[in-house]
Amino acid sequence: MPLFRMLPLALALGAALALPAQAQSLLELVESARSYDSAWQSAQAQLEAAQRRADQARAGLLPSAALSAGVARADTEVSRPPVQFNGTTRSAAISAAQPLYRPANRISYEQGQRGVDVAQAQLDAALQDLLVRVSQAYFDVLAAQDTLTFVQAQKTAVAEQLAAARRNFEVGTATITDTREAQARFDLVTAQEIAAENDLRVKKLALDQLVGRSDAQPRPLALPVQLPGVQPADVAHWVQTAQDQQPGVRQAQLALEVARLETRKAETGHLPTVDLQASYAIQHNPNGTVTAPTLNTRTTNATVGVALNMPLFAGFAVQNRVKETLALEQKAEADLETVRRSVAQATRSAFFGVQSGAGQVQALEAAEASSQSALDANKLGYQVGVRINIDVLNAQSQLYQTKRDLAVARYNVLVGQLRLRQAAGTLTLDDVAAVNTLLAP
Repeated sequence: MPLFRMLPLALALGAALALPAQAQSLLELVESARSYDSAWQSAQAQLEAAQRRADQARAGLLPSAALSAGVARADTEVSRPPVQFNGTTRSAAISAAQPLYRPANRISYEQGQRGVDVAQAQLDAALQDLLVRVSQAYFDVLAAQDTLTFVQAQKTAVAEQLAAARRNFEVGTATITDTREAQARFDLVTAQEIAAENDLRVKKLALDQLVGRSDAQPRPLALPVQLPGVQPADVAHWVQTAQDQQPGVRQAQLALEVARLETRKAETGHLPTVDLQASYAIQHNPNGTVTAPTLNTRTTNATVGVALNMPLFAGFAVQNRVKETLALEQKAEADLETVRRSVAQATRSAFFGVQSGAGQVQALEAAEASSQSALDANKLGYQVGVRINIDVLNAQSQLYQTKRDLAVARYNVLVGQLRLRQAAGTLTLDDVAAVNTLLAP
């Protein structure tokens, strides 16, 4: 019995010692994923594009200048009175303009700035999604490793029980039924071992693909582990935080602001525009002109002034454009409300999921101790003849199933806390670093 009680610990220690010396922490794999994940890189490129788009909108507020030059050859023939002229005209001009009053351009610039904020919110959402995806894949591998370890430990225990049943049958103290029950349970555990090995292989491939490296080896939790609680333990606080900071809500709020600005821009279709314009032009005719063919002329013209453009009627296009933007503004308001409701529901679900998971961990820890005691009692009863072989096998199965459930429950609580912070829009690398401190060194 003492040997059997030490068996799971020995297997766990053996699995830990078998881990390669270069096992990676959660933070290390997150950093690998940041340099490899295409969704994260796409969000970064989107932010860069939005910044350049905002710079383009800013150009509508700045002066513009243009330079033009040309050379023309003219052959002119007049019949009455008979005149024939062949001449060359060289010209060069520079012009500049500065918008003085263009309200639509100012609004476009503000929309460009909102576009940058939207792209930043999308990048924040992509980062939080990446942190959760890597953490989930990380703990999926650990859960698969634990499952395989416990199944192998159960297989060893069942093999010992099978050997004991055979010995007892040979000496006549047990029936063939005990041997066949133990053999059936051994075959079942062997099948479970094959399935666990395949599941671990698949989970490792998923993690490798996510972080962009081959044969990633996550570091296990340092046991015994004290899981941190959710602070503050008030669902209303988390819901309010989500409605204020969640990237999806921020995007919807910014979309509403852009829609309102679009309405303002549409209303400027009735307003005049004022520009300051200046130009300087030179024209040179070395062979003269038709009216003065013998004169070498050079003309210089400099102008500066203010241009006013006042729209009068555009076939009701402006009025209908305003109505369109008002409808789109109402749509943006409805979309924002939809996002807020969805985020609030997701945050509540995540909060209560973490609370429930923490309770399950405590219950499974107690169940693990009870299952171990039940197994010890059944083994002792089997030795003295008050229990049969199937009782021991069932107790073994219950113990290792409880161990697997407990390991998975712990991982679910850790990932659930990250998902709660993602739902609230507050998930950062510091939260992942806090989980990283729970791993074995």
